[in-house]
Amino acid sequence: MNPRICIASIKRILLQLKADHRTMGLIVAVPTLLLTLLYFVFNDQRTFDRIALTMLGILPMLVMFLVTSVAMLRERTSGTLERLLTTPLHRADLLVGYAAAFAVAALAQGVVLVAVTHWLLGVETAGPIIWVLVVAVVASIVGVATGLLASAFARTEFQAVQFMPLVIGPQVFLCGLLAPCEQMPTVLQWLSDVLPMTYAVKALRAIGSQADPAGEVLQNVSVLALFAVGALALAAWSMPRQTT
Repeated sequence: MNPRICIASIKRILLQLKADHRTMGLIVAVPTLLLTLLYFVFNDQRTFDRIALTMLGILPMLVMFLVTSVAMLRERTSGTLERLLTTPLHRADLLVGYAAAFAVAALAQGVVLVAVTHWLLGVETAGPIIWVLVVAVVASIVGVATGLLASAFARTEFQAVQFMPLVIGPQVFLCGLLAPCEQMPTVLQWLSDVLPMTYAVKALRAIGSQADPAGEVLQNVSVLALFAVGALALAAWSMPRQTT
């Protein structure tokens, strides 16, 4: 991987994001709008606080998975990827560039989402609210990495979207949102332990219940970061060099 080429990729993707107002609107506004909708669905602040805190790890991962899987596939179907790979650009440069550029978008998304959730919707946490922002951003980066990995196995944008229920759906069911992981059958607990969303939910619940959650949050965020690095490595290995 060449740092100079990687930085050039980051700049190119950031400029594309800056010019694509609809995509940036989707990234920044949709999670906040969905959470606001949940606020009015649950007419009980205590129930909403519990659900909302968990959703701060789920929604960013879901949205970034969808956006990046389609964005990368568009690079392939438009022929841009083939042209880029005729230059000294390595696939790892491109994928790291995507991850870094979308991490900037994830930070903007996380700031808006956490600010609205905490100050407008009244969600309180026992631990510092800044930890919620850290978890939301890292969860977004995991969504970026898994979206890039999924795009390698899709031939059309329609197929890329179809990967979302396959990759994200089981994580939503098994992360502890609908039922505590400890009460699930043993096999489902094992599955839950190998899915990244579980660790985002564990970190957010620690922030919600502990005044000093730093140790548990850092442990779960480290696992999330390993998932992201692993998904990027697999994406770089499996990405087709030619459009099919």
